[in-house]
Amino acid sequence: MKIVVLAGGISTERDVSLSSGTMIYRALKERGHQAILLDVYLGYEGEDTVSGEDACGISPETVFGMEKDWAAEIGMVTEKNPDIEQIKAMRPDGKKNFFGPNVIRLCQEADVVFMALHGENGENGKIQACFDLMGITYTGTDYLSSAISMNKGISKELFAVYGIPTPMGFRLRKGQKSEQEPVFPCIVKACCGGSSVGVAIAADEEDYEAALAEAFTYDEEVIVEQYIKGREFSVGVMEGRALPVIEIAPLTGFYDYKNKYQPGATVDTCPADLPEEKTKEIQGYAEKVFAALRLQNYARMDFMMSKTGEVYCLEANTLPGMTPTSLLPQEAAALGMDFGDLCEEILRLALREDPKSI
Repeated sequence: MKIVVLAGGISTERDVSLSSGTMIYRALKERGHQAILLDVYLGYEGEDTVSGEDACGISPETVFGMEKDWAAEIGMVTEKNPDIEQIKAMRPDGKKNFFGPNVIRLCQEADVVFMALHGENGENGKIQACFDLMGITYTGTDYLSSAISMNKGISKELFAVYGIPTPMGFRLRKGQKSEQEPVFPCIVKACCGGSSVGVAIAADEEDYEAALAEAFTYDEEVIVEQYIKGREFSVGVMEGRALPVIEIAPLTGFYDYKNKYQPGATVDTCPADLPEEKTKEIQGYAEKVFAALRLQNYARMDFMMSKTGEVYCLEANTLPGMTPTSLLPQEAAALGMDFGDLCEEILRLALREDPKSI
């Protein structure tokens, strides 16, 4: 098939997206597909087509070589956020058109666009809505469920409606005085952030004010919620069916940006060491979240379990990471699906082809 692997962009998760895109691109090439890796924001200035041998794609070496100051090697994510202003400076016309040169043309030529975008650019539904209008087939869920899931405040409201347990908390807009007082320790997070960017644990008022200031640099609205001390889990869902539960245990601190993407920073156990009834409980909630948020094809849900065994859903991820340390590929591997198999399954869901055994 002719496939555009769409990555990059100008969100704080640009590094993660490039890493995911690199791995997906390589897996598809190994499977014999006519795949190209394309930066959604920088685009491509040439006139080549998708069927050309890497003609219009930005090869992994080129992508990371261009950004070598903050990407040490292919498939790896650096500890700091990318210099987005540096990327924006490469596109003087960026304010008038988010899509880089020839991005739409190349996506229209492809049989399917494999969405390797993360964060605001790829998960808030805007690109999906544009592709829907232009008849472009893409992987992942649709524009509406993307937008709902990206907003943690709206997601938590739907969790309450559908009886899905989630940490108590409140929303706060920039410049607004809250009528509610935080109970310490608490979690402060950007309402529409991802990869734990703009997330902090506040132990007291001083920490709280600092965490708010940091979170507001990423979003105009933040979520303040109770801190659940315990074990962290994640569950992928494909076509409404939960994959094996994976447990994430950071060696230090919590599951923040650094611990998510630096190899060896966490101990991941899949399937998680849980009693069967607790495994089914978490998987059941993951499937309920999938339905409540109107998700399609595949997604990943994150959970905390308190020391006394209560389960809380934190959020849904509509385009889960596909990096060397990402969780969804590990869950699929527990079912006997290697990375290439997982990519093929995601393509099948996008194209609505006959199911294969997973």
